[in-house]
Amino acid sequence: MTFEDILYTKESGVARITINRPHAFNAFTTQTLKEIVGALEDAALAEDVRVVVLRGAGDKAFCTGGDVNESKNGGYNRDMDYWHTRVHQMLREISKPVIAAVNGWAIGGGHILHVICDISIAADTAKFGQAGPRVGSFDAGFGAAYLARVVGEKRAREIWFFCRQYTAQQALEMGLVNKVVPLADLDREVDAWCAEIKELSPYALKFLKHAFNADTDHISGFETLSMAAVRLFWESDEAKHYKTKFIAGKKERKST
Repeated sequence: MTFEDILYTKESGVARITINRPHAFNAFTTQTLKEIVGALEDAALAEDVRVVVLRGAGDKAFCTGGDVNESKNGGYNRDMDYWHTRVHQMLREISKPVIAAVNGWAIGGGHILHVICDISIAADTAKFGQAGPRVGSFDAGFGAAYLARVVGEKRAREIWFFCRQYTAQQALEMGLVNKVVPLADLDREVDAWCAEIKELSPYALKFLKHAFNADTDHISGFETLSMAAVRLFWESDEAKHYKTKFIAGKKERKST
């Protein structure tokens, strides 16, 4: 598979997937999601791969969710429904640990990606948050239900109901990430965690990951319902109003 939106490498037992759209703060398009799925499937079948690392290119953003240029008419490419859900499924289905190296903004759909990863290691410059209600969208599947398992009901509701942004230290304190390090040390720290994982039994880790997932696998049903519901919602006047309002505000912020 030829990749345009991501960088994909396999070396010394580590598969690295880098969302390579720094000009768009690593926001994803349908094509980006399709490529991430392809890389994850390849890593899943590669016997020499022991751990997967997901990162954003550059030092500004991990991922800022869906690219507004693809959704400016009210909704995303209809193929995105499938690939969006498939990325979430693959992050959980792949029998190898997935580490999110959060090098900057992790917002909206990008925030959900890191939440679903098994481990999150963040740079001290990283920022976290949801944006759905601000832009006329939502994720009532893993984005909400699983987030509540990670940080608790009260905090998860706060994250979604207010669309606030949180520092890396705040994310650490609420259990949203596993460790925070200076940005300059992020890749070195992730490498150290990968080295530890590679010393452990891959078969044992495989079954442990499946065991952890078993208790929340029912959220996949919520995810399917959520994507169908949000597709209908995107066509509503309310969703279009908030999408237009967000884009206008973004243009205004750029001009000042």
